[in-house]
Amino acid sequence: MVKVGICDPISEEGIQLLKAKGLEVVDLTSVPKEKLQEHVGDLDAIVVRSATKVRKDIIDSAKKLKVIGRAGVGLDNIDVDYAKSKGIAVINTPDATSISVAELTIGLILAVMRKISFGDREIRKGSWPKKKCKGIEMYGKVLGVIGIGRIGREVAKRARAFGMRVIYYDIYRLPQNMEEELGVEYMELDDLVSIADVVSLHLPLTEETRHLIDKSILEKMKEGSILINAARGGIVDEDALYEALQSGKLYGAALDVYEVEPLKESKLFELDNVVLTPHIGAQTREGQRRAGVEIAKKVAELLIS
Repeated sequence: MVKVGICDPISEEGIQLLKAKGLEVVDLTSVPKEKLQEHVGDLDAIVVRSATKVRKDIIDSAKKLKVIGRAGVGLDNIDVDYAKSKGIAVINTPDATSISVAELTIGLILAVMRKISFGDREIRKGSWPKKKCKGIEMYGKVLGVIGIGRIGREVAKRARAFGMRVIYYDIYRLPQNMEEELGVEYMELDDLVSIADVVSLHLPLTEETRHLIDKSILEKMKEGSILINAARGGIVDEDALYEALQSGKLYGAALDVYEVEPLKESKLFELDNVVLTPHIGAQTREGQRRAGVEIAKKVAELLIS
């Protein structure tokens, strides 16, 4: 029987879809990650989310492996080139959680601008920091989107609804008709960060994008601006960000992703002008259902065809 190993939890609907296609589902979600390679030898497919890293050791141990499925967007937890060199298909679900991440991004912008997290923390301590919670509006501000893929475009749509002007930078410029439809303007990176009130990152982590937002870029950002990263940890130099926040160069920042996860210690913990969430961009019931169902359909199609 064709076997599919589920290494990270996916929606029950996705599991049932695999079973309905006649595939044997092997639940590996409780197996310690360091012992996973002991359990993959007879698997035809592996399904992961972000927690499981599918590197050379796992791939070499899975002698029958034909498909690696990622229920989500990024593929940085999978050694894609090595898998493909072995004739293994690597697939993901880039559309499934775009809305979830876009909505979180808007929530993070609001949380920073209106000091929601700070106010919550202080009031629980018995304080009433009304004057310290004087914030700023999204309306009339400039949002700079770096990376105008599926998620970046969804963020742009929602920001426009708040009355923001949206500018963007991407290595691939959108066609003019798409720019007009979205209501966005292209700018080079240095120009974008110099005029944007909010800079939001929506691009993958690659050798080219690692520490894209470093000290030099942070220095070019508009005084009193905001940085949002709900994309991938490592795109932002967190030490340089700490300095920019502490000095007052930036009004604030919000991060959902980090260079090392889970985040156990960080100088950012000292600061009141940063909002930190535990990589929850795709963590909605709807997004996870879509991701589970879509990856199940794609895996089944490749294994049965």
